[in-house]
Amino acid sequence: MNILLTNDDGYFAKGLQTLLGILEEDPFLSVSVVAPESQKSATGHSITLAEPLMITEHNLTKGFKGYAVRGNPADCVKLAIQGEIVPKPDLVISGINNGPNLGTDVFYSGTVSAAMEAVLLGIPSIAVSLAGFDKFDFDDAARFIYDFFKKQTCAKGLLNINIPPIPSSEWRGIKYAKLGKAVYQNVFEHRVDPRGREYYWQSGTLALETDPETDLYAIQEDFISITPMHSNLTDFDKLKLML
Repeated sequence: MNILLTNDDGYFAKGLQTLLGILEEDPFLSVSVVAPESQKSATGHSITLAEPLMITEHNLTKGFKGYAVRGNPADCVKLAIQGEIVPKPDLVISGINNGPNLGTDVFYSGTVSAAMEAVLLGIPSIAVSLAGFDKFDFDDAARFIYDFFKKQTCAKGLLNINIPPIPSSEWRGIKYAKLGKAVYQNVFEHRVDPRGREYYWQSGTLALETDPETDLYAIQEDFISITPMHSNLTDFDKLKLML
């Protein structure tokens, strides 16, 4: 089975490298890496058209290659699959991201967008995030992902998985959930620089989720959240009314 790893935190990010190390232990897996050379969080599904995609090659085990790309997460997946710089993957895994990708924040996420690009190109994918921003241990999350996809049939589409940033012994289980609505308070902080110029820093506190069927609520309650996603944004109910 050929697996392509990518992310939006950068080629040498701890989450990706931890997952890579665990996957490479399996003699029946062939693992390649094509990931941004630097931090590309919140780049969404943007691609690079006005500049070349410079790459740096890295050796992996079993004779496979890794590539650090001067581009965005979606660029990396397009280059890997359409540029054929690695063997065609049977599965694309994007992550493990440092920080959550929950609710409507998936529209901004480079992690989820990389996985969605794989789906657009006909390859099933998993986007996986450790739902905290501190330097957590990624080992438990990586082991979960390895065990999870080994037990699953590679179907079409994308699974967005968020894992609580606590030891696996404290996880309360798995919830298959819909996307919630990520609502932030105090999104823009007004500041003044030393020269008196005003500017705004985008920040904010995520409001608590009250809908128990959402991914946001699952993570609040220390469950692993799994949300199936697809690329078709058509509002079919409204379309019927307009026809």
